[in-house]
Amino acid sequence: MSSLTLDKTDLRILAELQKNGRLTNVELAERVALSPSPCLRRLKQLEESGVIKQYVALLDPGRIGLGLQAFVRVMLEKRGNAHIQSFVDAVQQWPEVTHCYAMTGEMDYLLQVYFEDLEHFSRFVMDELLSHPGVIDVKSSFVLKELKRTTAMPLSHLRP
Repeated sequence: MSSLTLDKTDLRILAELQKNGRLTNVELAERVALSPSPCLRRLKQLEESGVIKQYVALLDPGRIGLGLQAFVRVMLEKRGNAHIQSFVDAVQQWPEVTHCYAMTGEMDYLLQVYFEDLEHFSRFVMDELLSHPGVIDVKSSFVLKELKRTTAMPLSHLRP
């Protein structure tokens, strides 16, 4: 971890922005009990230090026609790094993949993916995953119900 020290006010700023990244500086300052100028200075410091990576709009997958969510576990052939790098490069090009993690255990990668329907999923698996050199096994699990979704990082361990 970096040597950056976050105080209570920094943590309040981060908590508020994780709830609503579109707050104006004046609204943010009000919520964290600062005047706008010091609030903006702190915000810029959090951005420049890399604590705040970026600002995004979070979309509802169902509302944009992506009603099928799955987690796909992928195993690659273990000989040579060529298959690994080729797979990593391919994942970057597949818009259906929103998250990809290199994993310990039985499978090598875990993909979080979104599709319009089962047919779209089937095309992706058959045309992209299983046809990719080095992929030797694929196992999928479909999401039946989402119980929690958040992008907010826990901050309680940073309490000064």
